[in-house]
Amino acid sequence: MLQQIITYFERHSFGVCTYLGEKFNISIAKIRLFFIYSSFLAVGFPLIVYVCAGIVLDFRNYIKRTRTRVSDF
Repeated sequence: MLQQIITYFERHSFGVCTYLGEKFNISIAKIRLFFIYSSFLAVGFPLIVYVCAGIVLDFRNYIKRTRTRVSDF
């Protein structure tokens, strides 16, 4: 049951931690723990930053997909 929940969130999450981990060459688990611990200390503010970053990354991926489709013609 727990593994199904973890798999669901890994597939449907924004990919912010993965992007930051690859960009700065840091372990993804450490970045996730940072967001979890800092959200407890800062009363949820990092979650707002995480969601905003997820929206920006999703928008960037959408733009990249549409640019490749236009250039294919």
